Amino acid sequence: MLGRLLSLILGLAVVAFVAYWAINHAAGTVQADPEGRSQPKAVLDRTREVKQRIEQDAERRMRETERKMDER
Repeated sequence: MLGRLLSLILGLAVVAFVAYWAINHAAGTVQADPEGRSQPKAVLDRTREVKQRIEQDAERRMRETERKMDER
């Protein structure tokens, strides 16, 4: 009985370590920014770039839809 309990505890510890490692290392959260920015600034800059691309795409789609509606 004690052997099973010990095996269960060790198994849970291994699973917890693997999950911790996957979240903090494999997900790319520890990567260095090539431009030398701090990590929070780099995340914010990437978020702003993505937001700008999304807005440009939405504006382009809106113009295309208006053009198609005018052709009818």
